[in-house]
Amino acid sequence: MPALVLLGAQWGDEGKGKATDLLGGSVDYVVRYQGGNNAGHTVVVGDQKYALHLLPSGILSPGCVPVIGNGVVVDPSVLLSELSGLNERGVDTSKLLLSGNAHLITPYHATLDKVTERFLGKRKIGTTGRGIGPSYADKINRVGIRVQDLFDESILLQKVEAALDFKNQVLAKLYNRRAISPQQVVDELLGYADQIKGYVADTTLILNQAIDDDKVVLFEGGQGTLLDVDHGTYPFVTSSNPTAGGACTGSGVGPTKISRVIGILKAYTTRVGAGPFPTELFDEDGEALRSIGGEFGVTTGRNRRCGWFDAVIARYATRVNGLTDFFLTKLDVLTGWERIPVCVAYEIDGERTTELPYNQSDFHHAKPVYEYLPGWSEDITKAKTFADLPKNAQAYVKTLEEMSGAPISAIGVGPGRDETIEVNSFL
Repeated sequence: MPALVLLGAQWGDEGKGKATDLLGGSVDYVVRYQGGNNAGHTVVVGDQKYALHLLPSGILSPGCVPVIGNGVVVDPSVLLSELSGLNERGVDTSKLLLSGNAHLITPYHATLDKVTERFLGKRKIGTTGRGIGPSYADKINRVGIRVQDLFDESILLQKVEAALDFKNQVLAKLYNRRAISPQQVVDELLGYADQIKGYVADTTLILNQAIDDDKVVLFEGGQGTLLDVDHGTYPFVTSSNPTAGGACTGSGVGPTKISRVIGILKAYTTRVGAGPFPTELFDEDGEALRSIGGEFGVTTGRNRRCGWFDAVIARYATRVNGLTDFFLTKLDVLTGWERIPVCVAYEIDGERTTELPYNQSDFHHAKPVYEYLPGWSEDITKAKTFADLPKNAQAYVKTLEEMSGAPISAIGVGPGRDETIEVNSFL
């Protein structure tokens, strides 16, 4: 059963798009199973750079069927805009499949997201303001709008009216904002129906049949493990489950059909938004990582917070996801440091721990305990095999592998599609 899950093992932005795209030529289906257009993947093909926000990275691989699963929340305007942009660049998007059970992000979700974040002030979460959280909240509150609702105008109007009954009270009385017209929302959503209809399918059935027919299916997570709503640094998290379990609920494929779980790790650590970050750097090293690594959010454009590699987080990701492999990205960014710190443990109130604290207050006060590894100055972007890497770079990778608890099966040594060393095949 060649079904693989590929996910972020840190706070997101690890380079999942590159990893997915690398496998795309051997994969029959690539599935986004959670999140929305708050996630972003950058994929470099030749001299072309593609920034994908909602679409699976596999859409750039000829012969691969990209799938947006039921666990994703979809802003139809963003979806159609992204499809149009790719079509203009000559990318075939006709094979895309969209689950009819996926929930929609409506205009009122984005409005609520923005006004709520402003209202929180210093206590804000750091959301992207794109309506992802409010859409998931409506899903759980059973007042959500699904893709399939676009094709039944009377049902759509009833659902929008039900959703806005309470929201309009909040907007008007708490936030001093104008109430939103249900009919206006319905008219906007219906405007997308004909453009989207051709992509809508029973993706759960299609994916299970594909796996039964020995097709290779890759499940692609957005964000990262430490942003998981259950297993991340709550409340500074996303509103869905980027961890491996989310691949099952977000696609309708059972866990017994998953054969491999691959975690994507940067050779250092970054995160966007608020929340604890033990290895964060506020000095020239942090600025250098940001500049050399191009650490700016694909979707938001925000500067990413940068820090050294955190082995405690990597081990945690291995545990909660059941990782079988790691894909280590951006090793080339570390070229030029004389020695490279690696966080091997935390010190909390004078005590040392090698495991992620379950208590959020403890994690906020965690201080990194570093070991220092010798760096390298040689250019590694042309390396094709592990043996091509400088000895110190090899030692760095091996040390990270030992600390993280799963084998590193691929190494990114540059941004290009072909700038990857495959140590072990994922398939």
